[in-house]
Amino acid sequence: MPIEIRFDVPALIILIGIVFGSLLSFFFIKKSFKYNKPNLFMGFLLLTFTLNMVEGWLNYTGLIFRCLHLTNFSEPTNFLIGPLLFIFVSRQLNEAPKKREWLHYIPFVFWIAYCMFFFMQSADFKYNSNIYALGFDLEPLPIDYSKTDDNPLGFRSFVNELTMLHLIIYTVAIFYKINLKANSFNETLFSTKNSTLKLVRNSNCHFAILLVLFIVIKATFKEDFGDYILYIYLTFLLLFNIIQIMNSAQYFEQRSSFLEFPSLKYQKSTLTQKSKASIVEKIKAVMQNDKYYKGKTVSLSNLALTINESTHHVSQAINENLNMSFFELIAYYRIEEAKLLLASEEGKKLVIEEIAERVGYNSKSAFNTSFKKLTNQTPSEFRSNH
Repeated sequence: MPIEIRFDVPALIILIGIVFGSLLSFFFIKKSFKYNKPNLFMGFLLLTFTLNMVEGWLNYTGLIFRCLHLTNFSEPTNFLIGPLLFIFVSRQLNEAPKKREWLHYIPFVFWIAYCMFFFMQSADFKYNSNIYALGFDLEPLPIDYSKTDDNPLGFRSFVNELTMLHLIIYTVAIFYKINLKANSFNETLFSTKNSTLKLVRNSNCHFAILLVLFIVIKATFKEDFGDYILYIYLTFLLLFNIIQIMNSAQYFEQRSSFLEFPSLKYQKSTLTQKSKASIVEKIKAVMQNDKYYKGKTVSLSNLALTINESTHHVSQAINENLNMSFFELIAYYRIEEAKLLLASEEGKKLVIEEIAERVGYNSKSAFNTSFKKLTNQTPSEFRSNH
């Protein structure tokens, strides 16, 4: 019996979400290597969501019957979602990688291995599996189930329950981690004024909404039929991320969120001149005393977290009191440090690449560009003249 392909408004919305998710995950992963390492985990998290949406779209439209080998291909990634968000939040809060961080991925690896029992089944077996799981009014194919065993330990019968439990544990753990960080600033999870803590808190809130929606859908609909509602909601979250990127030229250079609504720069800001001066003094202190600009996690959000101020307020104070952008400020301190080093006896013996690395640059070309822009000389010319 031919399968009728369903392509209606929900199918179109989910397809748009797949396109958004693919683009966002690509750019998050690609840009994270150059700018902000924590965003790598957000990129893989978005890729995981996208893969789930692809499978959901194939199931909803009925196209899964045209590519039976893809049946349940994204199921193991259910156990990647929690760990990726947890590690993303840890990196956003400047926590160093843990030696046993790989333990988070054990359920995912186990489930891939266990799903091999299903993946190796025949196309006829997967055809029937889709009929039962998706509620299609089709006649199942005759199969001798006594000769097949896709679930020897019975674990896959409880995949939804295990996924829920896994995600609930990580959601609670993330909220606990954020609250501990807020307490260190004498704040609470929902009263914090720190922009980075707000960002990761809001990300986890949206994740919690997805989890609640997942639980409600599984409790309401038989098997996998209602999953398309979850993917429609996810599409709109991805759409808002696209809007955020379109409104921020430096989005990938900053710490990113699963969802953060765009806003106009400094509109209705309540920051007083006295407060701006106080923020500038804090910035100067961490730059001069702690050599913040040499760090490997330098970003506007990270600086705000370091001095326990709002990212928006820190940006405003730098722009309005110092007449610089954040990146110009970092470059200024790095080049000033480089000038001192180049003029020293020690610096005269070092190669330019080493000097660039010492002041916080990852490449010689970026160092040379910044140095010449601020001094009208190359580092080598400056050293020769001093």
